[in-house]
Amino acid sequence: MGVLNVTPDSFSDGGRFLTRGEAVGHALEMIQAGADVVDVGGESTRPGSDGVDETIEIERIVPVIAELTRLRPGTPVSVDTSRAGVAEAALAAGASLVNDVTGGRGPGMLEVVAGRRAGIVLMHMRGEPRTMQHHTEYLDVVAEVHQFLVDRAAVAVTAGIAPDRVMVDPGIGFAKDVAGNLRLLSALPDLAALGYPVVVGTSRKSFIGKLVAGASPDARLAGSLASIAGTVRLRRVMVRVHDVAETIQFFTVLSALEGAA
Repeated sequence: MGVLNVTPDSFSDGGRFLTRGEAVGHALEMIQAGADVVDVGGESTRPGSDGVDETIEIERIVPVIAELTRLRPGTPVSVDTSRAGVAEAALAAGASLVNDVTGGRGPGMLEVVAGRRAGIVLMHMRGEPRTMQHHTEYLDVVAEVHQFLVDRAAVAVTAGIAPDRVMVDPGIGFAKDVAGNLRLLSALPDLAALGYPVVVGTSRKSFIGKLVAGASPDARLAGSLASIAGTVRLRRVMVRVHDVAETIQFFTVLSALEGAA
């Protein structure tokens, strides 16, 4: 899953793809590099970020999604949003997957996804992006996150979303400290065993910078790749990344080594 932020303030690439032409051009580059899905977001969810008006979010993403699905109808497009109105507009424009950092808890979200027969990624997060890093203490981060995701998946299926269109994401970097992120990544086999496809997003995140002496977001590729190396042994896992070509090269070689072993 290639990341496409059509925002001025995302933590890594904010402001780089603000026009429709820039955004679509970058999406086409990621598809050419091998991205299976392009994830389009119009509101930053970095720690401490403030939200934007729903109308602004729609104005940022819908033209990009419509143009991208026109040019590459065979490539699934995801919308990164927690608002049902934005999801509805994006799905009407051609998106087929909603990537929701709130786990589908917003009013009407699950009903919109079910009505459109779309897929959904249910992510774990406490609070909201502006406050989430004040909520990083857990008795057992793995057990609590996994239980939340199981519960949300059940609610999504009850709302009418097909079970094979529900994916779960442990929310690396969302209301977790470094130790919590590492524990969740080490427990990905247990999360995958719950029966739902898993999405993992570690690309360029701040926990990598804390582990490697403050590396800036654009200098975290090696750490990002290391953090997802273990997923090569898992089935039904999708990684969400900024650096598509480098990630595919990494997994191509790593898969070959695993096969040789």
